[in-house]
Amino acid sequence: MEYRILGNTGLQVPTVGMGTWRTFDVRGEPATKNARAIVDAAFAAEAHFFDTSPMYGAAEHILGETLRGRRDKALVATKVWAPTRAEGMAQVKLAMSLFNNRIDLYQIHNLVNWLEHLAMLEQLRDAGNIRVIGATHYSSASFAELRKVMHTGRIGAIQIPYNPWQREVESEILPLAADLGLGVVVMRPFAEGSLMRNAPAEEDLEPFYPFGVKTWGQILIKWILSDRRCHITIPATTRPQRIAENACAGNPPWFGRKERDLVVKLARG
Repeated sequence: MEYRILGNTGLQVPTVGMGTWRTFDVRGEPATKNARAIVDAAFAAEAHFFDTSPMYGAAEHILGETLRGRRDKALVATKVWAPTRAEGMAQVKLAMSLFNNRIDLYQIHNLVNWLEHLAMLEQLRDAGNIRVIGATHYSSASFAELRKVMHTGRIGAIQIPYNPWQREVESEILPLAADLGLGVVVMRPFAEGSLMRNAPAEEDLEPFYPFGVKTWGQILIKWILSDRRCHITIPATTRPQRIAENACAGNPPWFGRKERDLVVKLARG
């Protein structure tokens, strides 16, 4: 899999990682065992970047458990999601205990109380517990606030939704990220699964075969990564065998304008 430097941060990441929203919010031995199998498959495919959050129920705990004894093999991205500084500090303390006192990318989730949390994360970064600070938002209605945070010069990465159905970031967010040298993590590559439920016919996918992708999911991942302003995308899955399939889409050759336009056309049905 290709690796990219996350903006100007110096952090090298695989082009395809793993999201944990919903898929790692599990309980019980069989579900926990499956989560471990997913992590095993991610390591085998070099998709060793894992994104989580305290907002995702048990996901942060489950990820920490599956990484026990092999934390150094992973890149961990988590988030602070709290209305007060005290609650944020409690979340950070817990995350540090789960991930050996080191977070590779610590993000302010949905910009909640971002000014206070940013100062707290800067202290932890300066102490060596955090490598990169980021900010996230899922809604285009909050992109003006996200741009404000980006302009502070105090973060190194953003996480945003981007897929053929959600392209709002193309107008201002992605150009600004490129201008500022910010890393870009892409969430919702499949539009929370909706794009997968509207997959084109197999014969419509044949033009993409020369690019090393054969499934609609792979094509959607490559569509994102073919925009070089995007550094990594984080699809989620409950099936370990899907990890290697997703990871294959993280290699060149990349789509040109013609191929990307065709993906958008197919996605629209």
